[in-house]
Amino acid sequence: MEHFPKTRRGGIHARLWHMKRAVPFLIPLILMIGLIALGTSFVVSHTGRHWFERDIAEKSRLALMSARDNLGRNWSKGDIVKVRDILTEIARDERVMAAAVCGTNLLKVAETADFPKNISCRFLQSHLSIGSNVDQTSGGVVDLPDGHVYISTLPIIEGGTRLGFVVLIHDMRMIERRDDIASRFMILVFAVLAAAVSIYTILIQKITLRKWLRDVRSVVSGNRDLPEFRPLRKDVQKLISEITHDQDTGIPESGWSPYTLQNLLKKEFHGERMIIVANREPYIHTYSNGGISVLHPASGLVSALEPIMKACSGIWVAHGSGSADRETVDNHDRIKVPPGDEKYTLKRVWLSHEEESGYYYGFANEGLWPLCHIAHVRPAFRGSDWEMYRRVNERFADITAAEADVDDPVILVQDYHFSLLPRLLRERLPKSTILTFWHIPWPTAERLGICPWHDEIIKGLLGSNIIGFHTREHCNNFIFSVDRFLEARIDRERQGVIQKGFHTLVRPYPISIEWPPHWMKNIQPVDDCRREVVNLLGLKPDTLLGVGIDRMDYTKGIQERLLAVEKALELNPSLIGRLVFAQISAPSRESIEEYHLLHDKIVNLASRINSRFGQGSYKPIVLLLKHHEPMEVFTYFRAADFCYVSSLHDGMNLVAKEFVASRDDLRGVLILSSFTGAARELTEALIVNPYDIDQAARAIIAAVEMPPREQEGRMKAMRTIISEYNIYRWGWKMLRDAARLRQRQRLYTGLANLDEDT
Repeated sequence: MEHFPKTRRGGIHARLWHMKRAVPFLIPLILMIGLIALGTSFVVSHTGRHWFERDIAEKSRLALMSARDNLGRNWSKGDIVKVRDILTEIARDERVMAAAVCGTNLLKVAETADFPKNISCRFLQSHLSIGSNVDQTSGGVVDLPDGHVYISTLPIIEGGTRLGFVVLIHDMRMIERRDDIASRFMILVFAVLAAAVSIYTILIQKITLRKWLRDVRSVVSGNRDLPEFRPLRKDVQKLISEITHDQDTGIPESGWSPYTLQNLLKKEFHGERMIIVANREPYIHTYSNGGISVLHPASGLVSALEPIMKACSGIWVAHGSGSADRETVDNHDRIKVPPGDEKYTLKRVWLSHEEESGYYYGFANEGLWPLCHIAHVRPAFRGSDWEMYRRVNERFADITAAEADVDDPVILVQDYHFSLLPRLLRERLPKSTILTFWHIPWPTAERLGICPWHDEIIKGLLGSNIIGFHTREHCNNFIFSVDRFLEARIDRERQGVIQKGFHTLVRPYPISIEWPPHWMKNIQPVDDCRREVVNLLGLKPDTLLGVGIDRMDYTKGIQERLLAVEKALELNPSLIGRLVFAQISAPSRESIEEYHLLHDKIVNLASRINSRFGQGSYKPIVLLLKHHEPMEVFTYFRAADFCYVSSLHDGMNLVAKEFVASRDDLRGVLILSSFTGAARELTEALIVNPYDIDQAARAIIAAVEMPPREQEGRMKAMRTIISEYNIYRWGWKMLRDAARLRQRQRLYTGLANLDEDT
């Protein structure tokens, strides 16, 4: 499934596009016409040949009957010269090739000069079954090395004595030439017919399309009301309304930025702070080299949400997992971040070893994580893990409610670690506006049914005012799950769920990254990044460098990625010694057995590939299995010729977007799994099925051979998408929807209070 860049639909490209739309209709039609032409040609040829053979047989009988008496008289007299003269006279007909007379002893008595030497009387006797009836001719088509001939024979009887038989050989090449001319004529006729029908079909399709577009414009503009266009009109008007709303909010021409988001949220929320609840903290303090250092976790969630918090301020509630985290917080377990540029507050929650083991490693990552990802790892559900998961969700609910400084705060709950939290917060803060974003895929209802506590999980999430997913497909899966397992009303029109009078909206919000990434402010030029990485890895300056950057996780397709590199070297041996793939993987969930096994498999696979293709100091696979800070990651991005994101199942995958954002030189190629949410947006990447190793290998070869101009075109298109649909726009869409719900809720509350006073 190799994808190519979208065609710009203008000029020649537009005509080609319309022709492509007609191809599915034209191909079956042309094939049908072709089959009819071949069938007709066969029938005509077969019928014509049958008629010709019957005509020859009749003419041969008449010719032989008229000459037989003379042949018999002269033969009986022994005048063989006269017999030969009669045969020569018969053969003057342009369609008669030769003639001969055979005796009863099956030897030739006389023959014309050009009678075929390879046709004997015995051959004729055995192949034509010559009868004894004086008026009975025998004949048929015989294959000779020079072609087909028609042979006719007639017995010769003189004075009651059977002397032998006379033979005529007729040329069949004329009928073959006529058949060939007729076939060509039939094919030409039907080819002209096919062309005429094709042109007619294209014209009809074009006229129909124009009429349809006119109808669409009339319906959307309100000039006409056609029932079949009402759903389309509603969707278009909704889109126009959203665009108009965006324009009315005063978005600057420079696009979405932290300042844009900050100003808009001040207008909508009047400066109120946001509360984000996530398991992962944005900054981890650890003991290192006798001191305390700060790490930025390898997390797409953190890279996406921190720009929102910097723009909006507020508090981030998270599990404090660093070895020095307790040493850096105040008496209320809070710390201002980012270090040296304090924009918001990080509130740390402490968990015991048993709680972390059951809640995080157990239920969340041995249960929900494989349940939601199609990566062929069996989910494990244990009652003890569920109890810890429920207890930790309640702990976070208590702490989050205590951090709220108003009775109707805006709370953003993040990911599968806190599926019970929205309902728990709703019980503690009934007026709160809760927006839950599920960062991983939501499984089908059938797959969700594997979890023994699927009802509790769905009910917990339905405590949210809005539940967000990356794609419409995940939204649909969630609604189908609700419909299957709970007593609730599905609001198809608004895409929501109503349970016990409480309305929860289900919306797709494709997540993105900040633009431009703040790591790009102090990054080195591309050439310097290239030299740094080449020197660090000990590579040749002209090395073709690919990178893969992920957490060590079985959903990321790292094994499939390395196998694709191996296959590329097989398919194109000229890459051996030139192609190097650097796989950067931060250790993750090391206490889970599946992750230990994955680590060992990747190390062994890389070792095997390096043993097979390595030459001296050259190794095609370089494993860097440790945590890398974002600046290091972006350095590798800028140094690489291509980046391969091979996730087997992923909600979005922000690594793909970060690679594109890092390439302000408009170079580099992104190879992207079709099973990522990012593949729906970054269509100019080389989209592959990571399970299809051959296809992925061909994409790697195409990436390293891609001309600079094509790289620039693809990269420019993808950068435009990410810049326009960046994390600030993502955050605004969610928070704008939350603000509308909050305003509506306050209005209803005010009206209810007014009724009570009245």
